[in-house]
Amino acid sequence: MEEELITDGKYKYIEAGEGTPIIILHGLMGGLSNFTGVLDHFPKLGYKILMPELPIYTMPLVKTNVKSFAKFLEGFIIHKGLKDVILLGNSLGGHIGLLHTKLYPNLVKALIITGSSGLYESAMGDGYPRRGDYEFIKKKAQDVFYDPKVATPEIIDEVYATLNDRMKLVKTLAIAKSAIRHNMAKDLPQMKTPTCIIWGKNDTVTPPNVATEFDELLPDSDLFWIDKCGHAAMMEHPDEFNTILEAWLKARQF
Repeated sequence: MEEELITDGKYKYIEAGEGTPIIILHGLMGGLSNFTGVLDHFPKLGYKILMPELPIYTMPLVKTNVKSFAKFLEGFIIHKGLKDVILLGNSLGGHIGLLHTKLYPNLVKALIITGSSGLYESAMGDGYPRRGDYEFIKKKAQDVFYDPKVATPEIIDEVYATLNDRMKLVKTLAIAKSAIRHNMAKDLPQMKTPTCIIWGKNDTVTPPNVATEFDELLPDSDLFWIDKCGHAAMMEHPDEFNTILEAWLKARQF
C-alpha cells in the first residue's frame, strides 16, 4: 500500500482512484493495511477508494461507541461531498456500516460486510485480554485466521501494544460492550439497502451461522462463502474476496 495518509481537518484517510466511492471501515483491532488487496484492485475498475482512520482511541471515553463512529462516518461523507456511497466494513467496521446505513439510508446505495459484528460478538473469546501476557495475545491474534501464519509478528506486536496501553484497553472493552448493546436483529428487516455478505467458513469470531442470520434478516442481501478462511477474508484470501465483490458489484450495476 503506497498511498499516503491524508490529513484533512479532523479526518485522516487514504484515497485512491476516481469514480463510484467505496468507503472502507476497518475493525477494532484492524488497520488500513488490512485492505491492501481491495485498495490495489478496485481503483483500476473505476471506483474511488476512501479509507478513513476511525477515531477508535481518540474519541472521549463517553463517546467511544458504535453510534458515535456511525455519526463520525456521516460527517466524513458530508465533508468529502459524497453521495450514493458504497460502504465496506470488516468486524466492528461492518457494524458501523450497518448502523450508519440504518441512521442515514439516503447516503448509502450499497453495503458490503465481512465478519461483521451487530448480531453476535465474541472477539474476546471466553476471557478478557490479559495485559502483559504475550503468548495469550498471540494465540488470540492467530485465532482470528484459519491460517495462523497470517497473524504476522507485526500484527501480534501491534495488538499487544494496544492492549498494554491502559486507556486503549479501557476503550477496547467499552467498544466491545457497545457492540453488544447495539444488536441490530430488530433493525435489519427494515433495511432495504442492497447488501453483499462475504464470510469465512471457518470464522470463529463471528461464526458462519451469524452470516446466515444476516442473510435471513436483511431484505436484499447475497451471501458468499470463502473456504479455509477466518474472520478477515479480505486479508486471508484477498484475490478471492476481490473476485466475489467485483462480480457482485457488476451484477448489481454499481
